Amino acid sequence: MTKLFGTDGVRGTANTSPMTAEMALRLGAAVGRYFKRDGESVHRVVIGKDTRLSGYMFENALTAGLTSTGMNVLLLGPVPTPAVGLLTRSMRADLGVMISASHNPATDNGIKFFGPDGYKLSDAAETEVEQLVVTGVDPLDATDIGRAKHVYDGRYRYVERVKSSFPRQMRLDGLKVVIDCANGAAYRVAPEALWELGATVIPVGVAPNGHNINKGCGSTHPQTAAEAVVAHGADVGICLDGDADRVILLDERGRVGNGDQFMGLMAARWAAEGRLKGGSLVATVMSNLGLERYLQGHGVGLERTGVGDRYVVERMRQGGFNLGGEQSGHIVMTDYATTGDGLMAGLQFLAELVQSGKKASEVLHVFDPVPQLLKNVRFAAGQTPLDMESVKTAITEAEAQLTGNGRLLIRKSGTEPLIRVMAESEDEGILNASVDHVVQAVEAAVTA
Repeated sequence: MTKLFGTDGVRGTANTSPMTAEMALRLGAAVGRYFKRDGESVHRVVIGKDTRLSGYMFENALTAGLTSTGMNVLLLGPVPTPAVGLLTRSMRADLGVMISASHNPATDNGIKFFGPDGYKLSDAAETEVEQLVVTGVDPLDATDIGRAKHVYDGRYRYVERVKSSFPRQMRLDGLKVVIDCANGAAYRVAPEALWELGATVIPVGVAPNGHNINKGCGSTHPQTAAEAVVAHGADVGICLDGDADRVILLDERGRVGNGDQFMGLMAARWAAEGRLKGGSLVATVMSNLGLERYLQGHGVGLERTGVGDRYVVERMRQGGFNLGGEQSGHIVMTDYATTGDGLMAGLQFLAELVQSGKKASEVLHVFDPVPQLLKNVRFAAGQTPLDMESVKTAITEAEAQLTGNGRLLIRKSGTEPLIRVMAESEDEGILNASVDHVVQAVEAAVTA
């Protein structure tokens, strides 16, 4: 069996290997057995999902697998990924499961696991679970099978937790906020939280039908929300993705501020207030060189990790840091949450607007990014283009072009069959030439 877990759980096209109901059943049994190894009699797991049609299928299959190992299952229904991390801890569960493919199209789906501490499983734990999938799990006696029930107040618990991260006694009265929920997991909780804090809420992407998650809306398509910001004269726009663990912000002109801009803003602010633990921000190798320079100017360090919010969180926990994230909008604030939380990050930005009395355009764009170019090349199952000599040669040549002028990053996506080619350089001619050189070599390799 090929490796199941990528950088963020198991993911793929629904009803196609490995994302089949049969695999979800086996995976549920495997992870249930893994977390029941201590032999205690009472175990529980919480399961959340986003709004994809295939979520029903995977929810039922996982429930069957988990209850077959004696796990008692609590079904949360559509809730954001960070809500699962929160409720796993607060409900004293042994395990949390989120059924979502995040920002991917509706035809995809995925399964993410959280341990009892509310953090995503480690690579070592995932490897052990994969081995149990391969070997299989012996069924329990019929009298020891677990139960399943729906929990209907999960989203309200999450809303209260998100609101508790907002400064006490502060309100959003007078602020007009566009909130784009990507027709995804936050389509109820995000507008509710903003309204309860006093904002005038203009909701976008809050009519999920099983097929329209992330479709022309959300953090991957902020143009829709940007148009709403301008049309309604809003003060700010907040764009979430399908499972609401990432955010892209918009100023009053509809201009985009990505995760790097937000992290730069918050890191400098927290450092000035003495709140930034370890004196550093944790971000991935994808974060812009302009962010690194901005942080240096404010006496803040930058710790870089591999791509994936789980690796950001691992480094934060190792080093005792409390702020990290990704350029794509995963923002992790461990003072408040165990994983990226788009809504919570959005509220922190709104608090900054209220405290400063400034417009979003004056606060959101804190540094000028070094020109960055990212191109993706799709490959077929079984192909390994990065192992081809022609591709290796092209990468070496592109790196030579960029020496002293920028940097090159080539990686295989952990969530899709893509080779990602990214470069940064203040010389845009060299930037375009170096990326195109590698892309052409990869394209030639996958079509040969």
